[in-house]
Amino acid sequence: HRDLHSFPTRRSSDLQTRTEIGRAYSFYRDRLTGLSVARMYTKYLPHGSPDHVRELQRQVFGKKEDDAVIFTTEEAYEVTYRGAQPLPAERLEQFRNTTLHDIFYILRERIDEPRMQFEAHGSDVVENQPVETVEIYDSENRNVTVWLNADTFLPVKQRFHRWDPVVKDRREEVTRYSKYRDVGNGIMWPYATERDRDSEKIFQFYSERVSVNDALKDSLFELPSGIKLLK
Repeated sequence: HRDLHSFPTRRSSDLQTRTEIGRAYSFYRDRLTGLSVARMYTKYLPHGSPDHVRELQRQVFGKKEDDAVIFTTEEAYEVTYRGAQPLPAERLEQFRNTTLHDIFYILRERIDEPRMQFEAHGSDVVENQPVETVEIYDSENRNVTVWLNADTFLPVKQRFHRWDPVVKDRREEVTRYSKYRDVGNGIMWPYATERDRDSEKIFQFYSERVSVNDALKDSLFELPSGIKLLK
């Protein structure tokens, strides 16, 4: 048994922002469909924020950083040279749902929530590593399974299921984490992330640089003044 508050990835008071720079790969039916230089900017809102998801994110693609996707607590936009296009409500809901199930977000933001339960399910071997299996449940019966390296206690893999209103069926979301490095203040972060949906590869991100607690301006997560809103 290990105290979850001592996870190497959880130092809540130290982690305020995160910047990840690398390459993003997208797939459809296991075939590569996109490759781009990418920058992922993340900012955590203060505890006590009224919204359940206390995370802002800006995803920037391309060397010139011309195209971006912005997720706030209430809205999501795709920003290009043409203007800002609001993303469908289901895209924002998918971002929120993925965030609420993300093990790193859980460790930073949700570990002390009322009725949050962690159940140990024994040892196993996953991704050729000895692991400990943990089931996590919240007050709304969300569930995520996490496999933690038995020696470092760093997340190796996680799995959850979500309802997809488009296909009207449950989807299995699996994420694998590897190549951990200390990115500052003792925070260990994976430089390689791979995501599958229903056993098909859909996304990979390989970081070249990760930094924490950069002074990210609020404007990064806001629409530029005067930008054209597209219908």
